Amino acid sequence: MSNSLFGSIDFNSRALELQAERGRVLASNIANADTPNYKARDFNFQQALGAATAATAAGRAGAIEPARTSAAHLGGSSAAVSTVSLQYRAPLQSSVDGNSVDLDVERANFAENSVRYEATLRFLNGQIKQMMTAINGQ
Repeated sequence: MSNSLFGSIDFNSRALELQAERGRVLASNIANADTPNYKARDFNFQQALGAATAATAAGRAGAIEPARTSAAHLGGSSAAVSTVSLQYRAPLQSSVDGNSVDLDVERANFAENSVRYEATLRFLNGQIKQMMTAINGQ
């Protein structure tokens, strides 16, 4: 029963992690728009989400967690983010300095990703509120 209750929340939390990672990748592209020979990177969100959910369904966390030899060490990356395979984006127009970042494309992708992130976050909050209402009866 708990599997069915938390399955949707787990799926949305993995999507949220991947959207946050994609936001970091796109922000890195934008920040390096003037860096010579920098190649724009991105990943296929749908494939990464499929791999992350398949890893969860198979009962494994996705990647091997690094050993923590001290209590002060931070944990490794999440299972969803470890399924990301960064790829270089083919430039739409060549540039003299070898940079493949197109600011218009990057800004559009960043804005779309931000909207999707916020929508997923609102949906996840709604699911948690519904569960709390069912538990509390209020």
